[in-house]
Amino acid sequence: MEDSQGKASTRAKNKYNAKVYDNLRIVVKKGQKEIIRAHAEKQGESLNGFVGRAIDETMERDDRKREEPTE
Repeated sequence: MEDSQGKASTRAKNKYNAKVYDNLRIVVKKGQKEIIRAHAEKQGESLNGFVGRAIDETMERDDRKREEPTE
């Protein structure tokens, strides 16, 4: 009985995640993932949180560059 409840719970979580989140796969050279993970940990972040923040900050910086007046 517990096994079927566990499977139902997993299905419900997977359905929720598919509805709420997009998946993004990135590929890095061997060893780079561990370097990134260690850096994220030093910042008190998860790997996913760090990557999301890095993307957000880069996009903001790129937008500011576009808005700067050119001489």
